[in-house]
Amino acid sequence: MLGALAHGETRISGFLDGEDCLATMRALGALGVRIERPQTTTVRVYGSSPAGLSAAAAPLDMGNAGTAMRLMMGLLAPQTFDSTLIGDASLMRRPMERVAEPLRRMGARIDTHSGRPPVVIQGSPQLHGIDYTLPVASAQVKSALLLAGLAARGRSRITEPAPSRDHTERMLRAFGVHLEQQGRTLLLEGGQSLRATAIEVPADFSSAAFFLVAGALAAEQPLLLAHIGVNPTRTGLLELLQLMGADIRLHPRSSSAGSEPVADIEVRRSALRGITVPQHLVPLAIDELPVFFVAAACARGDSIVRGAQELRVKESDRLAAMAAGLAALGVEHELLADGLRICGTSSLAGGTIDSRGDHRIAMAFAVAALRARGPIVIDEVANVATSFPGFEQCARQAGLGLEIL
Repeated sequence: MLGALAHGETRISGFLDGEDCLATMRALGALGVRIERPQTTTVRVYGSSPAGLSAAAAPLDMGNAGTAMRLMMGLLAPQTFDSTLIGDASLMRRPMERVAEPLRRMGARIDTHSGRPPVVIQGSPQLHGIDYTLPVASAQVKSALLLAGLAARGRSRITEPAPSRDHTERMLRAFGVHLEQQGRTLLLEGGQSLRATAIEVPADFSSAAFFLVAGALAAEQPLLLAHIGVNPTRTGLLELLQLMGADIRLHPRSSSAGSEPVADIEVRRSALRGITVPQHLVPLAIDELPVFFVAAACARGDSIVRGAQELRVKESDRLAAMAAGLAALGVEHELLADGLRICGTSSLAGGTIDSRGDHRIAMAFAVAALRARGPIVIDEVANVATSFPGFEQCARQAGLGLEIL
């Protein structure tokens, strides 16, 4: 997205050809952006400034990519043309007003269907800066407002109640944007131009998370995960596993372009203990909490997570999906309005899991099979390809026994 808004050729290495990324690429192509893939993991984006975008001939289908849809709302709101955003059945159920409402305060004209997609955006090139405090820490909302703020008149001030992922801020600076931070407040002057650059994307921590837990539960030898992005606003699970007693060691590497810290992560089989998750780590581990629940189910003692109501509005209601799956495996637990209480056990029963079409639920229970007395059958796994194409092969290489039926 930033490459599309920049002047010149942006070169991206480490591109993940997951469905979410491909949906974003197709949407930008429909908006007139020239994008090339000389290799599977290499992308070239030929930007011509925000004014270089043009109206798409049809609604932009974002597939299962909730992040992409929400960020596109910020990118498209200040354009001179109208756009419509749609997605798959799961994405069409997800809330979009959390982004639409603050964008409207900037002068955007956005309609949703009872708060959900389709999202209809009437181009509003005269947006103005906003002073806005997010009710809940959200990197997606923050990023959408920053994208809109680039094209707005005046200064935007965006304040978070707690830290959230800062990939967008780092990336904006890599593209030459001046972005000031004062505590939990970001200040952005509108009208700034982006300079094309070279970006190296490190391996994804959220994908590595499944193997961090797998290694802590069952690695017969140290498991090494190479070149993982260890942005401190992203690695809440790392801290949670260490609090549980996991033997995890980081070997820092030189940072990639875009100023993202990178490390090799070494994990050994460990005797985990239950914990009460500190509130400040919840937003920093929000996407990794499903696999954390698996670690908690296999730990000694009870674990409890509160303040995770955001999981209710992901690709599925992840709290309910994980509770139902844990019940199917015989794990004693309590489903809370904003979290889960889990009683750890030495081994899990086998059973059948309804992943509800959610990629992270499916992969989390694949890891749970390492401690199960019988086979675990996981239904609706096609959406694993949205974030982790090749998960099956990676899992088998690491020693998990998986079979696609």
